[in-house]
Amino acid sequence: MSGHDQRGFGFLPRQFLAAGTASFAEFLAAHDPTMLPSGRVMPVGESVDAPHGTTIVALTYPGGVVMAGDRRATMGNVIAQKDVEKVYPADSSSVVGIAGAAGVAIEMVKLFQVELEHYEKIEGTELSLDGKANRLAALLRGNLGMAMQGLAVVPLFAGFDDETAGGRIFSYDITGGRYEEHRHHGVGSGSMFARGALKKLWREDLGRDDAVRVSIEALYDAADDDSATGGPDLARGILPIVAVVDVHGYRRIPDDELEPVVRLVVAGRQSRPDGPTASLTA
Repeated sequence: MSGHDQRGFGFLPRQFLAAGTASFAEFLAAHDPTMLPSGRVMPVGESVDAPHGTTIVALTYPGGVVMAGDRRATMGNVIAQKDVEKVYPADSSSVVGIAGAAGVAIEMVKLFQVELEHYEKIEGTELSLDGKANRLAALLRGNLGMAMQGLAVVPLFAGFDDETAGGRIFSYDITGGRYEEHRHHGVGSGSMFARGALKKLWREDLGRDDAVRVSIEALYDAADDDSATGGPDLARGILPIVAVVDVHGYRRIPDDELEPVVRLVVAGRQSRPDGPTASLTA
């Protein structure tokens, strides 16, 4: 057989030219599983101490959803990085935030982004929001072996649903279990404190700008009680990552637009360290 026949048209391997699945992850698993985040071979029974990232929060408002994440990554009792990014666009109409083993999580997000783009190119249409959530669950199931060795990834996924004309939020466990959350949710080591703040401050009639501020208040509360969550660092210009998804698609709030909101929250904590209180009126 000639070299042309072995490689296929244009010197690409035949696997790249054969009709197959619309899932890029399934293609990699069949063609070269070592390229998957879960494809690394690790010593059996060994656990790995790697940088971990927390905390991620998400909340809906009429017509969209906000997701925000702090910037700290820790390794044991050490701050491994002060400005890690944990919130990413999954595609033009959805967003994913990561908690857990930072390196594996970032690789998984990149694979998830390619997975959604690959499906759209192969099928000629975008996956539904439920379909995207299911694809992320499948990637997590493939990472179970590494999760059992200490490299767990726990994402938070959200997006705009054309059918409901609103935002939806999905959480996961390390086995790939997928759960739809309503109104608001948080993941990561500081999520217990962040979710308490979200319960206190979330309202049905939140505007987009109010929802952004609530997400920052929730992260501030998480940082106040969880050493692995980093608060705003105005001296270094390190602000939370905040993204909005609505009918117009994904948009990351730029720092110059976010900084006045963060400064307002920080200033409010000078007179009320525990943050704003929820109204008891109906």
